[in-house]
Amino acid sequence: MRLVFFGDVVGKPGRRGVARYLPTLGTVDFVVANGENSAGGIGIDPGSARELLAAGVDVLTSGNHIWAKREIIEYMTDSDVVLRPANFAPSTPGWGYAIKTSRSGVPVAVVNLIGRVFMNTYDCPFRVVDSVLESVGSRAKVVLVDMHAEATSEKVAMGWYLDGRVSLVVGSHTHVQTADERVLPNGTAYLTDAGMCGPRDSVIGVKREQVLRRFLTQMPGRFEVADGAVVVQGVVVDVDPDTGKAIEIRRFQEIIPS
Repeated sequence: MRLVFFGDVVGKPGRRGVARYLPTLGTVDFVVANGENSAGGIGIDPGSARELLAAGVDVLTSGNHIWAKREIIEYMTDSDVVLRPANFAPSTPGWGYAIKTSRSGVPVAVVNLIGRVFMNTYDCPFRVVDSVLESVGSRAKVVLVDMHAEATSEKVAMGWYLDGRVSLVVGSHTHVQTADERVLPNGTAYLTDAGMCGPRDSVIGVKREQVLRRFLTQMPGRFEVADGAVVVQGVVVDVDPDTGKAIEIRRFQEIIPS
């Protein structure tokens, strides 16, 4: 079976890029995208979520910007198709993982984690993922993990920690795609960062001049999503549905004209 993961979706350009590129991938069984920046470049709202789901995304993961749009809280409470990191505080609204049925009828578990290095204070993602996988149990052999983290070392460590226990560990958050995709020795596909779906000629999705002004003056200012051509980045992973082991991982990067 074939899994697809899209890197951080940035604003309307990112949503448009996913909608236009996904059909070109042909037959896929399950699609996940990190949508935490899909509404105006920071946060996600119900409208952005519905647009991505209508485009063919099955589950949306997130990260540290998940609460930027308060209206998402009620939406997440009623539905588990938009996840927040599982290692947020236990009382946090929403769900840290979900089990959904793929187009081929195979159950797929999606787990959302967030790192702690150079980030805020969260529960330990390593211990929390142990608990989540215990809860998933035999309900799903195919398991996808989004490790939303700043430090590459923390993401790499999670890949090795889960090797042989999940189908895919893919990093998000930096909006910069890495080139280290591989299938680890015990059958887990891995990529440190999937990249982003957003304006190509930008600074990680934001208008260049606004970011440069911040760096040059150290003064606060509003950030806006850039325009122009869109880069769509992510991975396609082929998995044995009987074992949950990854067979192949392929990184993609496509430019969608404006």
